[in-house]
Amino acid sequence: MPDNSTATTGKTPVDFWFDPLCPWAWMTSRWMLEVEKVRDIEVRWHVMSLSVLNEDRLDELPEEYRELLEKGWGPVRVVVAAQQKHGDEVVGPLYTALGTRFHNQGEGATRESVVAALQDVGLPAELADFADSDVYDAELRASHKEGIDKVGQDVGTPVIAVPGADGEQIAFFGPVVTPAPKGEDAAKLWDGTLMVASIPGFYEIKRTRTQGPIFD
Repeated sequence: MPDNSTATTGKTPVDFWFDPLCPWAWMTSRWMLEVEKVRDIEVRWHVMSLSVLNEDRLDELPEEYRELLEKGWGPVRVVVAAQQKHGDEVVGPLYTALGTRFHNQGEGATRESVVAALQDVGLPAELADFADSDVYDAELRASHKEGIDKVGQDVGTPVIAVPGADGEQIAFFGPVVTPAPKGEDAAKLWDGTLMVASIPGFYEIKRTRTQGPIFD
């Protein structure tokens, strides 16, 4: 469950659910870090899992995507293990380390990349062993469920939850954007997100993607 630590800082809390494997969630997360620089917000990081999301429909998916989902258990399990053993504050930095290696540096979600990312943020390399362990799967599923319960089943990652008009959280899938906006562009997209969240009954804006993730 999200904590209330931001209540004492006076910053607007934003809850963000990610799967380290997803390049689009990575783009959105880099935008959120830009928003932290230009708006008085604080991001609270949570895991969700594309492997969990799709586990009941594997027969409907292409073989290549099924193989990706099978590999997807590892990184998210490692993040949950790190959170359970070292606290919520390690989740954001570890996600940044993993995503930088997986996406920006093109290393992919290998064990070697996971070990290196753990070392990048000063966490024990042996946490990588949890990639093949279900010991914290209950916590993983609980975090995933919390995000999905806010936004609904027919989405993927990322999920963000922001304050609505009455202060109650409104959750969305996305925004999906590439490259990650910076500076004033990041602020404008954030302001627009709050604006649509303030409209009762608003659900969706979408168009076909014409380019892939741009990692910069």
